[in-house]
Amino acid sequence: MSSSIPSKMKAWVYYEYGGVEVLKFEADYAVPEVKDDQVLIKVVAAALNPVDYKIRLGEFKTIDSKPPAASLPLAIETAYEGLERAGFSAGKSILVLGGAGGVGSLVIQENFEDLAEKFDVVYDAVGQGDRAVKAVKEDGCVVYIWGAATPPGFSFLVTSNGEMLKKLNPFLESGKVKPVLDPKGLFPFDKVNEAFAYLETNRATGKVVIYPINL
Repeated sequence: MSSSIPSKMKAWVYYEYGGVEVLKFEADYAVPEVKDDQVLIKVVAAALNPVDYKIRLGEFKTIDSKPPAASLPLAIETAYEGLERAGFSAGKSILVLGGAGGVGSLVIQENFEDLAEKFDVVYDAVGQGDRAVKAVKEDGCVVYIWGAATPPGFSFLVTSNGEMLKKLNPFLESGKVKPVLDPKGLFPFDKVNEAFAYLETNRATGKVVIYPINL
């Protein structure tokens, strides 16, 4: 490891499952050792996702171990892959449940009104399975991004990769799809616990982002 890389960094960690109270701020957390086929990245901004606190709460088992940019990757890939798997295309109707959230806001990117009709695709970003099924056409499709899927719906795990982001980049560069950050503002690194507490209220409208991250 280069001598210019510090041996310690600041980090938020937890050693047990639980609420925001289990989060601990450590100012001298060991910087990981970099192997020959690895790179060490300095993080300057990070977005919070519901999956982060669900893992912290123990709802998911752990597996092997600047603000707009931080808000995009997981949410936009989830939005895109769900639409792709549902076979959504021009001319089809869609209802988004939870359109104010990080994923839902990237699915719709425009305001919509509740319509007294059935939809070709219902994109459930909040886990309202019964409501989603009632709103879909008989031959339609329901996309769930978390929770148990109610037929005829399906749930999926995002397969994140660089090729998908390359495919989506033209939409971002043209302004057709824009990052949506929560209007509450950015949370500084020393307020991560407050950011998680806010995220868990389910009142966030867009992505909750940690910035700046001063390590």
